[in-house]
Amino acid sequence: MAGFQRKGGRMNGQRRLIGAGAVAAMLALAGCSGEPEVIKIGVSQPLSGNLATLGQDMVNGAKMAVDEINAKGGVRLGSGRAKLEIVTADDKADAKTGEAAAQTLVDAGITVAIAHLNSGVSIAAAPIYAKANVPQLAISTKPSYTQQDLATTLRLVANDNLQAKAMGSYAAQLAGAQRFAVVDDSTPYGKGLADDAAGAIKQQQREVTLRQSLDDKRTDFAPLIAELAKTKTDVLVTTLGDFQVEALIKQAAAAGLTRLRILGGDTIKTDKLNKVAPLIAGVYATSPIVEAREFPNGKPFLDGFRTRFKGDPIYGAHYAYDAVHLVADAMARNDTADRKKLLERLKNPSFDGHAPVTGSMRFAADGEQRYSAVAVYLLKDGAWLPQIRSDRW
Repeated sequence: MAGFQRKGGRMNGQRRLIGAGAVAAMLALAGCSGEPEVIKIGVSQPLSGNLATLGQDMVNGAKMAVDEINAKGGVRLGSGRAKLEIVTADDKADAKTGEAAAQTLVDAGITVAIAHLNSGVSIAAAPIYAKANVPQLAISTKPSYTQQDLATTLRLVANDNLQAKAMGSYAAQLAGAQRFAVVDDSTPYGKGLADDAAGAIKQQQREVTLRQSLDDKRTDFAPLIAELAKTKTDVLVTTLGDFQVEALIKQAAAAGLTRLRILGGDTIKTDKLNKVAPLIAGVYATSPIVEAREFPNGKPFLDGFRTRFKGDPIYGAHYAYDAVHLVADAMARNDTADRKKLLERLKNPSFDGHAPVTGSMRFAADGEQRYSAVAVYLLKDGAWLPQIRSDRW
């Protein structure tokens, strides 16, 4: 009995040694590959406050893409596969909070960041991602975001330069329009957009008879309406917010300016103006966020989104969705989750990556979209109806 125990002890010991050796060999092979089993994708957006619904929309789009990719086994890296994982952070639409959120994501080991919504937040957080070599894919539109001499800044949509051209060019070609007013909200974003829109109007040989800057909280527009009447303005191009334009329309209609047409930026493309729009001749909005329904491949995405989240996307969910698919495709083609190689692939002019909805998510060397577009919408019968979409204005 004692001999059997000793023999069994030797056999158990050999088995333990063999088992340990096999595990060590497996770990060594895994270490050689150097690839993670889980790839973390950071999504930092405003998840609280006034813009929380827009930020959550971006998160939902990213989550939907991650779930689809993981359901198919994840991202192929060499002979293995890696699952994707979303790591979120609330930037509260604030630059300082955004910096902290970016650092939190970097510390969590993200490979790429879909961040942020607001230009000021994206710009402030950009150096943090750049220091960690994390590609930053932002839906922000201020041109200076990609002009910081940081290789990692990438933009998902058209920038303000193109939107300003769209605003001015479209306003100038409205039938019967001869005299134009341009009014901004005194914010750096609004003033810059309005200045460029006014320039685009003048390039079309149209007259800007009134150019004003008002504060972004004003709702009493009596002096402006008097000027609009005096100059016989046909079209008002403005970067005022939706609640301001709502008040302006009511006051303009009361003053008899029912033939006035208003064209704004994406800040008025909400349901706030549904009831007041019929009081004047027309309300238009431009937006670099082209709706999913306008793309030929938008329907499958919308069907899946509605099933998953019990409603329609309200902002840029399809851009976040496409960004995740694009990144996954790039890493699969690279056979690695290496951040530097990922960035190189995304900026490679020959990279025709998988972007299921937009079909044209391509980055230039400076991080801008190569085929970005701005759409114009008309508010009619409570719905924003697409009028035109172009990448050349």
